[in-house]
Amino acid sequence: QLVESGGGLVQTGGSLRLSCTASGSILNSNAVGWHRQAPGKGREWVASLTTSGRIDYQDFVKGRFTISRDNAKNVVYLQMNSLKPEDTGVYYCNAADSRFVLGEPDLGFWGQGTQVTVSS
Repeated sequence: QLVESGGGLVQTGGSLRLSCTASGSILNSNAVGWHRQAPGKGREWVASLTTSGRIDYQDFVKGRFTISRDNAKNVVYLQMNSLKPEDTGVYYCNAADSRFVLGEPDLGFWGQGTQVTVSS
């Protein structure tokens, strides 16, 4: 099981850093992705990081968000800068054995989510 933290309320233009932690080697041995779900909308992929270091971002967060991994601490981060009201939502961490199945609800490991609210 994964555990997200770091969400909160921030003003437009502000920053937050989300953390995803897990027991054992789940994060170190799997691809990890961050997803979000805005109110009334479906869950969407935001960013992902593979064990080989490949990083991908959704277009709407490129240049603003950074995904990273600290293997020593067994944590995956999502640094979010220049936040906008449309970034509001519940952010989920997800780990799977392949980046191609990240986001599949019945595959891999998921956290319970952390709420991010960006006020205008």
